[in-house]
Amino acid sequence: MSHTTPGRDASLRERAAKVVPGGMYGHLNAAIFTPAYPQFFVRGEGCRQWDADGREYVDLMCSWGPMILGHRHPAVEEAAAAQRAQGDCLNGPGPVMVELAELMVDTIPSADWVMFSKNGTDATTQALMVARAATGRDKVLVAHGAYHGADPWCTPSTAGTTAAERADLVEYPYNDLEGAEAAAGYADGEVAAILATPFKHDSFEDQEPVDPAFARGLRALADRIGAALVLDDVRAGFRLDPRGSWEPLGVRPDLTAWSKAMGNGYAIAAVTGADALRGAAQTLYSTGSFWFSAVPMAAAKATIETLRDIGGVALMERAGARLREGLAAQAAAHGFTVRQTGPVQIPWLSFEGDATLEKGMHWASACLEEGVYLHPWHNWFMSAAHTDADVDRALAGTDAAFAKLRARYGGD
Repeated sequence: MSHTTPGRDASLRERAAKVVPGGMYGHLNAAIFTPAYPQFFVRGEGCRQWDADGREYVDLMCSWGPMILGHRHPAVEEAAAAQRAQGDCLNGPGPVMVELAELMVDTIPSADWVMFSKNGTDATTQALMVARAATGRDKVLVAHGAYHGADPWCTPSTAGTTAAERADLVEYPYNDLEGAEAAAGYADGEVAAILATPFKHDSFEDQEPVDPAFARGLRALADRIGAALVLDDVRAGFRLDPRGSWEPLGVRPDLTAWSKAMGNGYAIAAVTGADALRGAAQTLYSTGSFWFSAVPMAAAKATIETLRDIGGVALMERAGARLREGLAAQAAAHGFTVRQTGPVQIPWLSFEGDATLEKGMHWASACLEEGVYLHPWHNWFMSAAHTDADVDRALAGTDAAFAKLRARYGGD
């Protein structure tokens, strides 16, 4: 492992504090994690990352989801480079926009059309705009505690937003169909959309798989009240099923929001929708200066094709299952009771009785010291680049971290 100048991360933080509010902001602000977390990174390759001080990590966050094929995947980089050589941000989109839209419509059974943007918040916002345009209604049913982006309408209790910006949201408990029915009744005749994530992946708490009966119930409820069923597949999209995360359940949404993994690190998002909503989608004024850039579209096309050709979901399932089995054995051997929740491709680990996440944060910090980058309160992500050897290297680090945790706390 090559090293850069020691303390470069600290120096960069000091410089950033003078020119960036707080030195950093948003979900990548290392100051809100434990002190062990680096802020600045200089390189990624496959499922490894190197921070500004030269430390190497097995990356179990995949840059918080986007790196589904691994950093600098050759097929994606070649496609992006070829498009960049012709042009990126032009007076209109490149032909690759049509090619990518055709690929997505061919891949996703619930998709008859596609609209592109840049990030997940764009996509969820745009999907609700389509639903409201189609129904002429305002209210949206959302699961309590769910994360749908960083715009004022979906970011509760943060500076610079108002309660009025969330006034049209009506909450229901996830996996509680009676609760969703009650929420619909509360907003009787006013519901434009029912918005849901493929499974419950709220931060700071164990993940929860969707009850298939709940998913089917939301589909039936949306049909009954004339609302659009919107699936926020930003976080899980392409990791669980390239056709859409609820396709294995036989539940097809009217609208789906995509982003994170679809471009393997290139900034792109999309909304896919059913034909019945095509006319409403045409009426929107929803755009951005960089939404139609060709390079991210070429990268997304290559990403989706490569995932298909290599059986990417199966590779991630294999790596995730190997990691989960190894962590379970290690926790038991060191005397800890842990819960591993979420799909194996999007895992998380919590400690029994650790309501404040104190143990989880100490363990995550110890993992960092051992060259494994994961997170104490947000789900992790696996990629198709995680080989057996990479998972075993990560497990060597997590085992050492469990030993350090036992030395501090003793077992359960």
